[in-house]
Amino acid sequence: MALPVRDQAKYWTVAAVAFFVVLYLLGDVILPFVLGGAVAYCLDPVADRLERMGLHRIAAVILISLVALLIFILGALLIVPTLVEQTVALFKAAPQIFSDLRNFLTTRFPDLMDGESTVSRSLSTLGETIQSRGGELVSSLVSSVSGIVNVLVLLVLVPIVTFYLLLDWDRMVARVDDLLPRDHAPTIRHLASEIDKTLAAFIRGQGTVCLILGIFYAVGLMSVGLNFGLVVGAVAGALTFIPYVGALVGGALAIGLAFFQFWGEWWWIGAVAVIFFVGQFLEGNVLTPNLVGQSVGLHPVWLIFALSAFGALFGFTGMLVAVPVAAAMGVIARWAIGQYKDGRLYRGTAEAPPATVAVSHADTPANDPDPK
Repeated sequence: MALPVRDQAKYWTVAAVAFFVVLYLLGDVILPFVLGGAVAYCLDPVADRLERMGLHRIAAVILISLVALLIFILGALLIVPTLVEQTVALFKAAPQIFSDLRNFLTTRFPDLMDGESTVSRSLSTLGETIQSRGGELVSSLVSSVSGIVNVLVLLVLVPIVTFYLLLDWDRMVARVDDLLPRDHAPTIRHLASEIDKTLAAFIRGQGTVCLILGIFYAVGLMSVGLNFGLVVGAVAGALTFIPYVGALVGGALAIGLAFFQFWGEWWWIGAVAVIFFVGQFLEGNVLTPNLVGQSVGLHPVWLIFALSAFGALFGFTGMLVAVPVAAAMGVIARWAIGQYKDGRLYRGTAEAPPATVAVSHADTPANDPDPK
């Protein structure tokens, strides 16, 4: 006999509370395991495909690990130093950029940019604030001993965790399935399948879109000679997972920098704008329809709220788990709404199921010993 609904609700509530308490208490301690699990989840379809091609699971995992290691080494040698260097240079150049902007506005709009105006004072201090705060942030991340140790720990632990999780992924899924409550196993499998589809579309698909667009923007902006093109491309690609935000933020930043660098050379400014228009065309007509699909199930507002809430409560680790938790909560909410609409609370007593009414009328003459 199944447990009463009240007892089941208690158990599931306790499990949810325990999950969030563990996430809050452990925090950054579980960061390598969260990252390793995310990477293993993304690479599991590749390992499955290699297995179907005839490779043994361990051979497939070793091949994937070697390719990933090669990509990481190339990125660490060729991209990361340039990215850090341009980021620091952008923070240092912020005061000069805002000073040039203030001089430009003063020439064009003298009344607006009076020395005592709010806009003038804001522009004069904004660049210095960005330089000081941004420089402190980058310097602390680069020079902090604890930061270096944490990075080294991540570089060592994440590949190891990913390797073992990827190697045993199918067995772990089968073991979890074996532990499901028998009465609820079909429903949990259905919900897990829907969550997996949503995550696969968003994390694997949208992650690939972000990577492709980030590379496209960075290469395109650097090819036209825009200063800090790699930083702008990385920012635009990273923010692409929120519809339109990546293109708007990256485009505004790139075109703003292009105005200061190429003032008077309008064809170069136009070239920067064209790069983002082409990127938006590729995203909307080629990349997103083929890699993500039309129905992801994660509304942008819900996604932003989840990232903000989990980031505030659990830090960087919370931001990493925000997307899968938001996807799971969205799937469960849609399932609960469907259950509610199929129940008597929604339908009421006036709307009886047609099949039940038909059966009761058909069975009355045969089952009634005295029709009179």
